[in-house]
Amino acid sequence: MSKLNKEEKMLLKEYDKGNLKSVKNKAKSINQYQEYARNTFQKDKRVNIRISTKVLEAIQKKAVSEGIPYQTLMSSILHKFVTGLLTEKKA
Repeated sequence: MSKLNKEEKMLLKEYDKGNLKSVKNKAKSINQYQEYARNTFQKDKRVNIRISTKVLEAIQKKAVSEGIPYQTLMSSILHKFVTGLLTEKKA
């Protein structure tokens, strides 16, 4: 058996405690969450913004290190901001 990461260990622990329950209609739940994912990542609007070269280059470098296109990274940051998931880091 391969080594488990932190999240996998937590899931296994919760399963062993009996805290995880099977869903009643697995196919329906899968379809529902797939629809959520499609709607979340649907790109149906175009936005043009002007930002400094320095900021754009920093975003592009970060995107390369994450292995994703820089526009996807920018979209993700905006999504996290509007949903309240983007939090300020304390110094």
